[in-house]
Amino acid sequence: MSRSAHPAGPRHADVLPEGHYQAPPSDLNRLDPRVWSRTVTRNDDGAAEVGGLDVRALAEEFGTPAYFLDEADFRARCRAWRSAFGQDADVFYAGKAFLSRAVVRWLTEEGLNLDVCSGTELAVALDAGMPAERIALHGNNKSTAEIERAVTAGVGRIVLDSYQEIVRVAAVAQEHGVRQRVQIRVTVGVEAHTHEFIATAHEDQKFGLALADGMAAEAVRRVLRLDSLELVGIHSHIGSQIFDMAGFEVAARRVVSLLADVRDEHGVELPEIDLGGGLGIAYTSEDDPREPQDIAKALNEIVTRECEAADLRVPRLSVEPGRAIVGPTAFTLYEVGTVKPLEGLRTYVSVDGGMSDNIRTALYDAEYTVALVSRTSDAPPMLSRVVGKHCESGDIVVKDAFLPSDLAPGDLVAVPATGAYCRAMASNYNHALRPPVVAVADGDARVIVRRETEDDLLRLDVG
Repeated sequence: MSRSAHPAGPRHADVLPEGHYQAPPSDLNRLDPRVWSRTVTRNDDGAAEVGGLDVRALAEEFGTPAYFLDEADFRARCRAWRSAFGQDADVFYAGKAFLSRAVVRWLTEEGLNLDVCSGTELAVALDAGMPAERIALHGNNKSTAEIERAVTAGVGRIVLDSYQEIVRVAAVAQEHGVRQRVQIRVTVGVEAHTHEFIATAHEDQKFGLALADGMAAEAVRRVLRLDSLELVGIHSHIGSQIFDMAGFEVAARRVVSLLADVRDEHGVELPEIDLGGGLGIAYTSEDDPREPQDIAKALNEIVTRECEAADLRVPRLSVEPGRAIVGPTAFTLYEVGTVKPLEGLRTYVSVDGGMSDNIRTALYDAEYTVALVSRTSDAPPMLSRVVGKHCESGDIVVKDAFLPSDLAPGDLVAVPATGAYCRAMASNYNHALRPPVVAVADGDARVIVRRETEDDLLRLDVG
């Protein structure tokens, strides 16, 4: 038995064959530490706590929906990545995952660099005190204004994405009497094992200059002819939410091959190689991400081996974890509004948020888990679909999960691993007000991005 999905919500109402779903967990009250941030526990009352604070008290103080970010976990992950790669490599936090002034200050204090993708992300970084030389500017269509802002601020790298950008950056740098450090983003023809929309190194997509048709080699020639640009390296990014290191091995081999060609043709050994980010995290208990030290060891071995084979000096390695740092450190807290059993199918649990605070399920078919967090329950599990309150059939937060069958309106549920690309991609669909981000640490909670208000939206509507 199956029903066609409405175009607005792919697979939103499919009824899959019996046995498709995994068995319910043996303990619905357990909060898997692989998925939840490190300070999340249950207290003696059965409610979840983060940073020593009860989620019921957090909901009362800050309202729902809201993102709660575990600052201690965030900082620990920053230190783990910094330690894993050591002083001979650079770790750039990918700001597109989630960026705020508080996050920039944490990054600065923990010794990480920052990758930004727009002039306004750059503005946040500079306003919060990140040294400009520790910032890299990405983007496939940087405006002249964005380039000028980056050049005049003194950013450490601009990643060139097209022939037109070579001209734009060179002209702005020359106008300001600057020799701007740049990298060239190349597409290496690796099909990462990820969703089509977040696989970024095959040729048929908007990012970078392809190795296969000689575009990357031509970009190198053009940059090296320009006195206002200093080519410091090659950049590659093969996708997102990747667990398999094989793609990085192929990418590194091809990037190192380009470095060897540059040396042979131009007599220049470029000093840097950036292999991007995209390392996966655990959204559900079935996911098994690698630890930073394992990733660092694997990437360093790959690059060293390929450079030795090409008789090249090993360049300085850069990586760009974003999701891998912030993703596991936050959860979204919701209040249940309605519980609607559909006999023989599943139960629809409607919460007070939805696709306006987490578009990833609708956009990428992303999988999440969810838990009742305001109490524990011994009730039998029920197959559930957690949905939002928006006028959209594809407004799904968690497609398939097991929740206690005594779930009721007013209960609090939480979706873990929402630190990356949830608040960053949040919208005002149906004029929803984007939720706050609340940092929690050592028994203290403070708003770092406030909840939007009706006044905020009305001020933008000039009538």
